Amino acid sequence: MKLLLILSVLQLAFIEINAIYCYRCTSTQPGCATPFNWHWRFWGDHCPADDDICVKIIERKDATEVITRECLSTIKSFRTDIPADLYEGCRPAAKDVRLAHYVNNTIKELDIRRDHYDSTTFCFCFLDHRCNDGVTNQVSIVTMSITLFLCFVYWL
Repeated sequence: MKLLLILSVLQLAFIEINAIYCYRCTSTQPGCATPFNWHWRFWGDHCPADDDICVKIIERKDATEVITRECLSTIKSFRTDIPADLYEGCRPAAKDVRLAHYVNNTIKELDIRRDHYDSTTFCFCFLDHRCNDGVTNQVSIVTMSITLFLCFVYWL
């Protein structure tokens, strides 16, 4: 009976993590601009969703370029110009025809119609470098210590 208890606790010690690593930064941060320097951004972060996609958003206005690198699940809640095709590659932003209807706004800096930038491009990746997903096992420290304690008590 004690052996069965120890084996079931040992089984709970391993937690399965399905995650994709993506760089999460904007071009205003050091190393995230066009000559991308990954030394500044460490190794990337886990995306919140299991079936996530890494996104690079390039927004251009004349000579100014703003690059945002993020997970798709993070930007879905506030970006309405995400293209419908989310497969690998770069696509222009979708035009949201319902955006800013019934709004009479005279403050042009608010950019409620999202027409400040001349061109917006979305690049999706989930197969390239730092876009790789995989299954890794992570050991829970608390569960492992309880298991070792039970093993120690069992053999005494």
